[in-house]
Formats: sequence, C-alpha cells, structure tokens
Amino acid sequence: MKSVICDIDGVLLHNNQLIDGADKFLLSMLNEQRKLVILTNYPAQTPQDLKNRFLTAGVDIPESCFYTSAMATADFLTRQEGNKAFVIGEGALIHELYSAGFTITDINPDFVIIGETKTYNWTMIHQAAQFVAAGAQFIATNPDTHGPNMSPACGALCAPIERITGRKPFYVGKPSAWIIRAALNKMGAHAENTVIIGDNLRTDILAGFQAGLETIFVLSGVSSEKDIDDVPFRPNYVFGSVKDIDVL
Repeated sequence: MKSVICDIDGVLLHNNQLIDGADKFLLSMLNEQRKLVILTNYPAQTPQDLKNRFLTAGVDIPESCFYTSAMATADFLTRQEGNKAFVIGEGALIHELYSAGFTITDINPDFVIIGETKTYNWTMIHQAAQFVAAGAQFIATNPDTHGPNMSPACGALCAPIERITGRKPFYVGKPSAWIIRAALNKMGAHAENTVIIGDNLRTDILAGFQAGLETIFVLSGVSSEKDIDDVPFRPNYVFGSVKDIDVL
C-alpha cells in the first residue's frame, strides 16, 4: 500500500471549501489506515489551525496528518549549529521554533528566518540584512512569491534582503527535496513507496521528482495540462482532481 503526501490548496481545498470528491478521498485514505501527510508550504497556520480549517469545510482530519513549512524549518534548524534566531513571521512559525528550543532574539542571531507576515516593514528589512551580512544563516520557509489576490508571500519578503546582501536564502519548503524527506520521516515511509499529489508543477511535482517519489498532478489548481510542456520533467500521472485518482 502506497504512502501519500498531499498538497492542500488547489488539491483538497479552494478558498476553504472542499474540492469535489476531496472528502471521500481523504476518508478513504484514513479508513485504509494509509500513511498520510497533508503538506503545505504556508507557514502561518499550526496543525490545529489546519484541522479546524478542514473541520469547518466538513471533514475531520487528525492533527498528526498535517505538516507545514514552519514545522519543517524547525526540524531543519535542529540539525544545524546555533540556537538563536531573528524571525520575521507569524505565531505558528515562532511557536515551532520555541518548541524546538530556539531563542528568538535581535541580538547576534545565528539564523535569520523569514516566513510570512502582514506586518513587514523597513526596520525588519534593515535588521535582517545587517544580520545576514554579519554572517547569520539566511533561511526561509518557502519560495512562494505571492498568494491569493497577489498577497506578498515569503519569497517576496526575502527579495529585498537578498538584493541588499547578495546572499540567497535556503528555502526549506517545496520544491526543496528537504521538506519531502522530512515528511517521509514524519510518517515513517520510504520514497520508493510514496506518491505526492499536487496541483503545482513547479513546487509539488518538482519536489516529488527531486526526492524520487512517484508524482500525481491534478488539474484542479495552479498549473494546467499545457504547462507540462514548459517544464523539463514529467509527472507520472495526470488526473482532473483527487476524485479521479485510480492508481493508489
């Protein structure tokens, strides 16, 4: 039985509403006791937040199924040297870092960590750039430049710091293979027996490809079927939506 890593937005939900058939798909995964990680690049919600989001949409998913780029960032940093972090991000990211034993500080941090926030300002950019220029490791939860309605996302917040310092951040989230490996570790699965389901060729499907997973591309979200010709890799399977998947 294959293990499953599944994206959220564009695959299971649209604007907090279940995509047609997503509830039956999720319940079948749970009823089969299949190893499942519901994976999101969005770092500003906790697993409890995500559980409540799905519950409001009409399906009850265990908290343990959710894995976010904030959680993956904390997991990544525990494998590095240093425990002091300057953070630009919301409460979920800060919570994960605190839980992992990090001190949040603006005094000689070992890391500058960028997530997502609506309160970005000149002072944050200035401090972050100073710390990165002084040698702090530049880490970001995800490379997405924008969300719905062109709202600035993590990649956009990193851009001025990158331009000022000339240093690029390490992005933990998709399409990095690191977050896929972390998700596999979370559920105790192996790449050769796991599929990733996503709607974005350049994040979900590329991440799966780079991590050696079988990939299922659904057409219910960001990328379209014609976009396949624009990337140098191919998904293993293409379906209209999760309700059409018949290869698990």
